[in-house]
Amino acid sequence: MSAEGSATKGDELEELHPTRSLDDTVHQRVRLGILAIAREADRVEFGFLKKHLAVTDGNLSRHLRVLEESGLISVEKGYAGRRPRTWITLTREGARALDSELRALRALVLRLEIPHPAPASDPLGS
Repeated sequence: MSAEGSATKGDELEELHPTRSLDDTVHQRVRLGILAIAREADRVEFGFLKKHLAVTDGNLSRHLRVLEESGLISVEKGYAGRRPRTWITLTREGARALDSELRALRALVLRLEIPHPAPASDPLGS
């Protein structure tokens, strides 16, 4: 079978490339980092994320907004003493999305680590 696809409908379901399971909302580097860090703690503070992901306030805020609008995190604003703080918590849906992303990444790594026979034709079509 060529990479261009001469598979039957049933074969297509079995042979979808693992990257097809990656979620664009989750897979983006900063958002994946936010979800991963939030998984490690009950809640994480904005400044901690900013420092450990090496992003600006504006950049981090935009990514948090995308995740919050998608229902993957909850954002709580408050004060620690007199200083305003923003805390991020992974939602149940966020945990499921992160788990799904990790499964897709594992499937991709496994696919690339297991030796496969050389294809009958050049899959790149060159």
